[in-house]
Order: sequence, then structure tokens, then C-alpha cells
Amino acid sequence: MSGFHCTIASLAGKETGLPVLSGHEAGIERIMNHEVPLELYDQITKYGKALGVTERFSQVIQSFRVPEKETPSGFRVEYLLKADGLVLADLVRDISYDKNGKKRPTKIIFSADSANPYEVESMKNLIGSLTCNPAIIYNQFINNPDANVGGKYKTRDEVLADIGDILGPGCDISVELNDPFRSSEEEILEEAARFKEMLSEYRVVIKVPHTGPVNAQNVGELMSGDKKLGRRYNQGNPEDFFRGHNLALMLKEHGYRVNYTLMFEPYQTAMALQARPYFINSFIMFRHSQSMQLAGLMKAYEETGDPLFVEQLQHYMVENDYLSAGERTGDRFAAYTRAREILRYRGFLEDSMADGLDGIRHNLRCLKQANLPDTRLIVCNMQGENYYPYIDRLLMEEEFLDMADRVVITAAPSLLMEFTSNPLVVQFHRRFMNAANGAK
Repeated sequence: MSGFHCTIASLAGKETGLPVLSGHEAGIERIMNHEVPLELYDQITKYGKALGVTERFSQVIQSFRVPEKETPSGFRVEYLLKADGLVLADLVRDISYDKNGKKRPTKIIFSADSANPYEVESMKNLIGSLTCNPAIIYNQFINNPDANVGGKYKTRDEVLADIGDILGPGCDISVELNDPFRSSEEEILEEAARFKEMLSEYRVVIKVPHTGPVNAQNVGELMSGDKKLGRRYNQGNPEDFFRGHNLALMLKEHGYRVNYTLMFEPYQTAMALQARPYFINSFIMFRHSQSMQLAGLMKAYEETGDPLFVEQLQHYMVENDYLSAGERTGDRFAAYTRAREILRYRGFLEDSMADGLDGIRHNLRCLKQANLPDTRLIVCNMQGENYYPYIDRLLMEEEFLDMADRVVITAAPSLLMEFTSNPLVVQFHRRFMNAANGAK
């Protein structure tokens, strides 16, 4: 009924309500003002004989030192009915929730790509996720004297410890494996355990990349000489291409949530979901900008007939790994044909105004069909001011309204901040402040 509210307090009355299990009083006190649906209220009163909290409930409270009479952000409360009629409140990880069982303002969650504690501080109450990788931690922060003021932070662990303290329990924190190619499963589990110790099992998410043809034997090619791989991105052995999938499954079996990253093409998604990830990704900018470059060179050739443009196309495809280094001097028109098929799949031949957001649409449709209700899509790699406004509009389309709570939008704080403003903000402040100043 509209306007009819039930709370746990109405279930746990001293005279007419359910008794509280001895030793569980402080836990139940934390949820007294939590509202429950009328249907759940009726079920608890019908089948329940006493109230208590689970061991995990108490562990979460202790882990995050939650103030009295509160439950932490990043968790929802669920109720378990035991065989003896005992109803136990449990805390289940869910970044859709703020503290005290209240949902976040929007179903869409925002995330930051940052390892800078100074900038994370300014948005700690606005995000539900944070993404770090070695480049973000070292290149953009620790080894950047403009960001790491006074060289205060020396190690990755120092950075992550402080970020964890700043963000509190409500944010998932995705951290990337240092070397997914040469590390053994035992070494990877040791690395994951260190992350878990720093961030807690509730917040840590392990980033695992698609590995493609890269393996322990050839990864060195990416770090020496011309830094080109000797084989094309789709040539190699199954054990290499599925290494990332199997690492994700292995970590899942050991209780870790996985952020399965480096997803550029929609066709990667269905197989990625077999690894049961907590997050999948839609990378936007690099794929879209490269598509436009390929399309531009193809169009130049088709309009002029000048084979120089095909040569440039072939060179561009080698430099960006669409072709292997060994195909640099191969059949140029085979490269042209390959580029055409890639662009056909990406929608650039049928639609000259292709927005590059087909991966988001496809991934949301895949998630809608999947048997993974807790898996979310991270929309990432949208550098530049032209992507987010259209992503925002896409997510408001009727087809995707029921998927909003499965979406995380992530970008560097310096980009996210741009989408809080507009030229008119400045114009109106000019008007208001001048008026206020004249009124004094």
C-alpha cells in the first residue's frame, strides 16, 4: 500500500514483537529503522520466532568500524529464515546501497579511474567504484611529481591503503594483476591475498585482462625492439587466448570478484561471461577513433584510386596491431579487405554517423539474457568531452531503462568533473554575483 511503511522496529517489540536473540541486541539496534516491504514483514511475523544477525553481519561491522546504530554503505540487508524459526539479518555486498539500507540516488553508479588520494577525496561521497592499474598508480601518480606532492607516496601499497581509508566501505576497488602472463596461479593468489588484506574481501575486485595471443614466451616482444608482436591478434594457441578466462574462473573459485577487462569488441562478451565476472567492460574511445581513421583512409582511396592510401592503411593497421609486424609488406589489398570487414562489423559502412557505442548496446543486451544477476557493465575509456553526453542519452533509451542498475560509468576525475558544468553555469554566476554585489 502506498504510504504504508514497515520497519524492523515494528517486528522487534518487547511485548508484541519477536524476541531478539541474546547477544544480538546491538546488531538488531543497527537496523531498527530499516524499512521492509509489507510482504516480507508478513512472512517474518508468520514464520519467525526470534531475530538475530549473521556472523558476516557482525564481521562487516567490525571490519569497517561502523558507528553505533548504523549499517555501512556498500551493503544491503537480507533476511535468512533458519529451520528453528530464527530470522537472521545479513549484510550482502551491493554498491547500489548507501548507508543504513538506503539506495543511492541513481541506479547508474559512477566510478573514478584514479590512484590519487588528493583527487579521490573530493568525490568520495559520489562514487561507488574505483579503478586502478599499474599505469594509473605509477605513471599518473607515484612517479608524477605534480600529483604526488612532495613524493609522499613511495609504494603501491601505501597508495591503496590511504585510498581505502578515504573511500570507506561503500566503494569497490578494482586492482590489476601485475603480470598475468608469467605469474603462476599460486603467485597470482598471493598477489590477490595482499590486495584483500589491504582493502578487505568486501571491497577488493581483481582486474584480469583478456590475454589474446600474448603469453609468457612472447610478452617480451612487447617490451623490446619495435615492441611488435610476431603474430596477429587473432593467431595463436587456445591456451593463450583462454588464459584470462581461466584465471578469472580460478579467482572466482577462491572467493574473489573479477573485473574482466580489455573488452573492445562486442563479440568478446558472451565468452567473457562464461568466466562469471563481477564486472565486464565496454572500451569506447580507442576503438572508435581507430575506426574513424580506418574509414578515412579507405574513403580516400575509394574517392581517388590512389594506392598510396592503401599503403598508409596497411601501415596504420600494423602500427595498431590489426595486422602483425610480418604483414607490413604483405598484400596491401588484403589489408584493405580486412579493414572493410572490421568496419562493416562496427557499423561504419552502413552508417556514416556511427557513434561507437554499439559495444555498450550489445553488452547490455548480453547481460539482460545472462544468468548472472550481479554482473555489471563498466563503461570506460571515454576520453574527451564528446562521449559521455551520448552515453548518458543512450542509457535513457527505453530499451535499456531496466538495465540502469547494471551500469557503472568510469573516467578520470578530471573528465567526470567536466560533465557537471556548462557555459551557462558561468553566465548565470556572472549575473547572480554582480547582482548580489550591487545589492550590498
